[in-house]
Amino acid sequence: MKTFGIDLGGTNVRGGVVDGDGVIVADRRAATRPGASWSELVTAIVGLVRSLAADHPDTRAVGVGAAGLVSREGEVRYAPNIPGMRRAPLRAALTEELELPVFVDNDANAAAHGELVHGAARGARYALVITLGTGIGGGIIARERVIRGAHGFAAEIGHFQIDPDGPVCACGERGHWEAFASGSALGRMGRERAADGKCRAVVALCGGDPDAVEGIHVGDAAQAGDAEALELLSEYAALVAVGLAGLANILDPDRIVISGGLVELGDTLFTPLREAFADRIEGSEYRPHVDIVPAELGHRAGVIGAAALARELVSPA
Repeated sequence: MKTFGIDLGGTNVRGGVVDGDGVIVADRRAATRPGASWSELVTAIVGLVRSLAADHPDTRAVGVGAAGLVSREGEVRYAPNIPGMRRAPLRAALTEELELPVFVDNDANAAAHGELVHGAARGARYALVITLGTGIGGGIIARERVIRGAHGFAAEIGHFQIDPDGPVCACGERGHWEAFASGSALGRMGRERAADGKCRAVVALCGGDPDAVEGIHVGDAAQAGDAEALELLSEYAALVAVGLAGLANILDPDRIVISGGLVELGDTLFTPLREAFADRIEGSEYRPHVDIVPAELGHRAGVIGAAALARELVSPA
């Protein structure tokens, strides 16, 4: 059975036709202008689905992952990076336009569902799926289901506070874990070191401009073996581990899946991350080992997960 999966982000809409094994058999992408209105975003999604449907008319339902607070009714209540999405009845609008069953969820929850059904969280009864990107997204899996909370807003894990006097988060509050441990935070750490005349190998990768340093430059220099970049990445991994250990102490997962572009660093990131996590989790030597593993679906997780959610609308009980 094929279903449509849509990943709605701040600058583009990614869509695909996905089969029952989680394989994307066709995909499209449409750019959206910054500050696009609600009607423009709906038009972009509808156009993408119809374009895909032209070659796959037997596709039976639509799943959408949207970056923001998504209610159980499929209304996007608030999306900090998509200004057009405020109290937006996305599910109702798409159902009317497309005349197909539609499931709308938070994008990180959709990605977590994708990893649960078709990726690195397969077989895990309790797991966390953490995305380290521009911000930090996440999904909580319990009893092999993604937990959405009373209103559908669960797992905004980047926005718990670890330092009330810390740096300002993208949401406007201070000291959230996202402000310390996102990919954007790694870039900020690199720029701060560069401004002090350090991390010259990192600066060289971005044309010699300290203000142009991003997380990817730190990662590339670390993979090339630069000692300063490796030290900085280790400090960053420790900040990631602070949040992971806190979540693990609360939720007791048997697996933590890490996704996002930084996963491509492999053991350069995962070795210091696992070590720092073991140092911080309560009673490390007295509890079962918690696996910290890279995601398997990569940037496709949102589309595959959204399509898998749509499949639940039309699959026999």
